[in-house]
Amino acid sequence: MCMRSQVTYAIVDGHLIQPDYMEPGKTLSERRWQSSFSEEGYLDIARVLRRIQRGGVHSNIKGEVWEFLLGCYDPKSTFNERTQLREKRRLEYEKVKSKCQEMEKRVGSGRIVVAPIITEDGQPIVNPSSNGANSGEEVKSNEVDSSIPENRNDSINLDKEVIQWKLTLHQIDRSLLYYESSENQARLWDVLAVYSWIDRDIGYCQGMSDLCSPIILLIENEADAFWCFERLMRRVRGNFKCTSNTIGVWAQLTLLSSVIKILDPKLHEHIVNLDGGEYLFAFRMLMVLFRREFSFVDALYLWELIWSMEYNPHLFTIYEANASPNRNQDKSQNEDLMKYGKFERKCLKSGQKDQQANMSIFLVASILKAKNKRLLLEAKGLDDLVKMLNGITGELDAKKACNEALKLHVKYLNKLSKTSDLDRTLDYSTLVIYIKKHRDEGNGEKLFSIR
Repeated sequence: MCMRSQVTYAIVDGHLIQPDYMEPGKTLSERRWQSSFSEEGYLDIARVLRRIQRGGVHSNIKGEVWEFLLGCYDPKSTFNERTQLREKRRLEYEKVKSKCQEMEKRVGSGRIVVAPIITEDGQPIVNPSSNGANSGEEVKSNEVDSSIPENRNDSINLDKEVIQWKLTLHQIDRSLLYYESSENQARLWDVLAVYSWIDRDIGYCQGMSDLCSPIILLIENEADAFWCFERLMRRVRGNFKCTSNTIGVWAQLTLLSSVIKILDPKLHEHIVNLDGGEYLFAFRMLMVLFRREFSFVDALYLWELIWSMEYNPHLFTIYEANASPNRNQDKSQNEDLMKYGKFERKCLKSGQKDQQANMSIFLVASILKAKNKRLLLEAKGLDDLVKMLNGITGELDAKKACNEALKLHVKYLNKLSKTSDLDRTLDYSTLVIYIKKHRDEGNGEKLFSIR
């Protein structure tokens, strides 16, 4: 049996270090990456996607490659155009960060808020603790940096948006194990604090640290890291809109239920009998993109495989217009299919228009299929099911899971026409009723927790 070589990374002083061995001829290397640009700076994105889909990205260039995969830059732009855009974004970030510093002096100071600093009616809490990220000392809220006037916060009108923002600052998770650098902890906290201000409809939610922290490690400039994270949030933002009637992740859970029902009816029936037919056990996987189910190394590898396979060459233009990707595009945009990722290309060819049908859905399906026999034999209740899935952390092979997900996607598309739209609508309605029921009964924390 041929086993995939296990490639591991080291974290030294908060930085990702490339291993001595990588699978030759498969990874997108620095040399291949540089040679993919024309003299003016135009990127041959089709060539890059093929290489990433075969073997991922070399650690030295992950950050800059991710910026293209996530739509920060247009492959059809020149070096000069990207330099100008980068400088413009850096200035914009500093402007927003300065506004945040006016509202809360610890933003950008290297210190981290670890306890509530304000009450719900906007009154400051006396002497909350704050972690001195650079010195390791605790800093009290009444200790003011000499560079910040004492009356700066007094001049701020604490309207409801400011109060809501300040109420979440201490909730930002900094406890991820691979953070050996206190500087990176502070940068993570700053980026998430600024993001929670610019996206006040969502704010900070549990799980965002899992998505942002690898970007902080890979992209040295804080402003560049922020905009890369902001583009990632464009992809998954809907998952964090958790109200009783929202679609977001609930729509994905409904689709996952339909996928398993079509591809593995026996397993689906077993899960339904365990009172898990709404597939809420997959909540965490979809919310934080499998950060807890795969090792740190494989999670990064998995992300770039997903993004390369779902890649849309018009992503930059769509995001700059503050729009959302839509598969109902005119034919002129779909002419060069090779510039799309493998998964997205298959969706376009098949005519599948449901934007919720993403690679993550079929990755969850591939995990369930891989554990099919054990789930059928050993899962006697919903708690058993959840325990088994929570116990797979670090055991999964990202490349194998992706290959299986692609196969399941093809099978699903082939069988999709046999499932009526009415059935899928009924599935969604059932899920909404289930969510309301469990929240009314006070079970929401257990069902919807990422931890």
